Amino acid sequence: MPRVTGKVAVVTGSTKGIGLAVAERMINAGMSVVVSSRSPEDVASVAERLGERAFGVPCDVSDPEQCADLVLATVERFGRLDVLVNNAGFGIFKPIAEMSVEEWRRMIDVNLGGVFYCSKAALPHLSASGDGFIINIGSLASRNSFANGTGYNASKFGLLGMSEAMMLDVRHDGVRVSIVMPGSVNTHFNDNVQAAERGWKLEADDCALAVMQLLEYPKEAHVSRIEMRPSRPGSRS
Repeated sequence: MPRVTGKVAVVTGSTKGIGLAVAERMINAGMSVVVSSRSPEDVASVAERLGERAFGVPCDVSDPEQCADLVLATVERFGRLDVLVNNAGFGIFKPIAEMSVEEWRRMIDVNLGGVFYCSKAALPHLSASGDGFIINIGSLASRNSFANGTGYNASKFGLLGMSEAMMLDVRHDGVRVSIVMPGSVNTHFNDNVQAAERGWKLEADDCALAVMQLLEYPKEAHVSRIEMRPSRPGSRS
């Protein structure tokens, strides 16, 4: 992937699941990657495993100061920042009557606030690169509501709107913004049991492949949204 070789990326929530798959593909393509999550132990372990082009920085994306420090540490280590992948997120699935104010705030702070904080901190550096990219990992829950999804749907609908508005804000500043919206993915998200072998769900690496394909487009071309679904979803019977 010659267009990405030598570029520097930050991937939030990248010690497991989709974020880790993205980081692995980036490293294999010749990029330098800052991996991040809230756990210093997980960050250190994954960065060591990925090798010398990886650098670990713990970050709780709901804290704007930590997001700013994440970007600063990246630029101090690698001298630049070309790509930000906002992947960190989580879900609490309850009827609205059972969801606490604290649960609501935490989900919005991470799933929406974290994207805002990281993107705002990264934008000056992405613009300076001349070919910057923000890729937000959303969900088909950005378009499709479901019972017990009051908070999660709100955060993901918001992320879609934020991504498209941000795209319009920065498109003339040398920065592209895209959102990848997968359906069911075979990960540990929401405490699911990850299957050892591929079943009907998408795999994390499918989503990582979509991210890398976005980065391969020439800077004059922009795919602003990718929706991904399992080609043969499991039976609902």
